[in-house]
Amino acid sequence: MQFTLAEIWAHTGLFARCIIFTLAIMSVASLVVMAERMIVFRKTRRDSRNFAAKMGSILAKGDLQQAANTNMGKEIGHLGRVIGSGLTAYRISPSDKEVAVESVARALERQAQREVQSLKRGLGVLATVGSTAPFVGLLGTTMGIVNAFQLMAAAGSGGLGTISAGIAEALITTAFGLLVAIPAVMAYNFLSGWVDARSVDISESSNEFLDVVARNLGGSHAPQA
Repeated sequence: MQFTLAEIWAHTGLFARCIIFTLAIMSVASLVVMAERMIVFRKTRRDSRNFAAKMGSILAKGDLQQAANTNMGKEIGHLGRVIGSGLTAYRISPSDKEVAVESVARALERQAQREVQSLKRGLGVLATVGSTAPFVGLLGTTMGIVNAFQLMAAAGSGGLGTISAGIAEALITTAFGLLVAIPAVMAYNFLSGWVDARSVDISESSNEFLDVVARNLGGSHAPQA
């Protein structure tokens, strides 16, 4: 037997093939999540930057009424949805300054939590694949080695040559498990770091917006329902 992938596959048992098919499904699932999250992240980051560029000049003037009445469209990204919820809360808030600021702060916090959870969607799949794929491959390896020793016992002879094919078949599942897990772990760490960075951006922007609201309510402007 030549130790090529084709030869090993030809001599692979049913259990090992089931393990390989399982790993293949896990790999496809992780790749789909990677691609989908990258597309979503790029889009929401671009939309958020466009929203910040348009809304920033309005908020810099402290004109919250104009900001609240400005139609920014639907493509506003995660940042636009958070600030938009704050503007909505400001527009319907009472004239009492403390109550209004607290209402806006709660609205910002609620929407920020929703946006972070939305950005994290699918990352659990990557975490699951990254943590379980090596063990799935190890399961195939363990059963393959057991089968190899059973064949050696049935043949009544020992030596590495007797069980080398079985061991090669067994170890290939561990290799597949690692090939599936490594990209999933790398993608999970990268995307999780990206979400954490956006969470900080949302928090900073929310605090800045809340400062604008507090200054506005402390002046001559008052929210109108």
